[in-house]
Amino acid sequence: MAYAFLILPFFALLLANLAPRRLRAPLAFVLSLVLFLAQGATALVALLSPGALPPDAGMEALFGFHLRLDLWSLVAILSAGVVGAGVLPIGWSALRDEGRRLTFASLLLVNLIGINGVALASDLFSLYVFIEVVSVSTYVLIAMGAEAEAIEGAFKYLVLSGVATLLLLSGIALLILSEGDLSFASLARAVEQGGTVGRLAVILFAAGLLTKGGFVPFHWWVPDAYTGAPTAVGALMAGIATKASGTFGIVRVALALSSGGQTVREAILAVGILSILVGAFAGLAQRDAKRMLAYSSVSQVGYIVAGLATGSVLGLLGAALHFFAHAVSTSQLFGNVASVERASGSSAMDRSGGIGKGMPITSGTSILASLSIAGFPPLSGFWSKLLVVVALWQTGHQGYAVTAVMASLLTLAYLIGWQRRTFWAKPDPSARPVVEEGLGLLLPVIALAVINVGVGLGSPLIIGLFVR
Repeated sequence: MAYAFLILPFFALLLANLAPRRLRAPLAFVLSLVLFLAQGATALVALLSPGALPPDAGMEALFGFHLRLDLWSLVAILSAGVVGAGVLPIGWSALRDEGRRLTFASLLLVNLIGINGVALASDLFSLYVFIEVVSVSTYVLIAMGAEAEAIEGAFKYLVLSGVATLLLLSGIALLILSEGDLSFASLARAVEQGGTVGRLAVILFAAGLLTKGGFVPFHWWVPDAYTGAPTAVGALMAGIATKASGTFGIVRVALALSSGGQTVREAILAVGILSILVGAFAGLAQRDAKRMLAYSSVSQVGYIVAGLATGSVLGLLGAALHFFAHAVSTSQLFGNVASVERASGSSAMDRSGGIGKGMPITSGTSILASLSIAGFPPLSGFWSKLLVVVALWQTGHQGYAVTAVMASLLTLAYLIGWQRRTFWAKPDPSARPVVEEGLGLLLPVIALAVINVGVGLGSPLIIGLFVR
């Protein structure tokens, strides 16, 4: 079953690009949308069906890559399906040229292959290869903006991603020398028994993942890449691509070290808390919506690794739920920013103020997503953050728990500040009237808002199901 998540996007990519020229772009759109929706639905059914998937499903192989479908894989696959289905029409609406539309949809399919591969990888080499697939396709998507800012952001992403690749390869090489294989279990052996070489291998590999994921202090590329990229690409990166290329790898490392490696897990926890704080304070200082959301993403992924690093059931559950909740909410906010950009001509807060009256749907859905990211009940982000904070408290990290709560208040402050400047400010009398944008931008954010509210209201049942 696992290999289907790689084979189907590959054949969809071939079919769309081998079709008659006039059919390529619309066919790519239809095939991509169907795949995203089908993938999300399949993962959701598997997650909510008790006993449908054992905790450690059977291993599969595809062209030398070792794959395994487990509960964490399904969370990432579900997130990719939901985010992709939202990003595709947003990006499609922003592009007018059929050739660029085909390129955009094709790169999304390549990105999906990489994300699914990262989610399914059961050894470090497979993980590395699929991380690079995500990184390269994301780099090209950023550069599609074709403006100086986009090229600069793509270049910074390429350079830092290259450094991260070097760290990953160095870690893999040292791990082979130390342990002789590249299974996830070898990470635990390297920390517990591998000596200096083994521990250095784990540190280098983790540093590469932290750079790919944009964690503090490796986050320098994130604001420029997110701001320079087309808004739909920013939604993809913040929603799932950066999580797949970095955060999900940290998930696998943290799970591999669950029975040991306390020092490494404490280091990961410290990085998570530092990311939470730096991202929150930096978000307060921003006056561009996309740049603010970039720092917000840096902050929010910190909650994911903080929950993981606790090693407790509640921490792992909170991390998984926040992985999904943040993917939905931040993709929705980038969709809202796309509408604001189209209406006002800018994502700068001071140049797009007072448009809430003319864009009530955009304003309302952005408030919902902002409150969810800030952890406001009963939205999905509240439950995920609550679980992470409780897990931190129960595992003896009370200071970190308080810090996580205070950072959520900072998150609420800068997101509400954005709402006030963009939607609630007094409109400029000389500015042209604005109205809601087309369905290509509205339908995705409405759908994501419904998912956000639905998951929030259903979270007590979902949490109970998974705890049992």
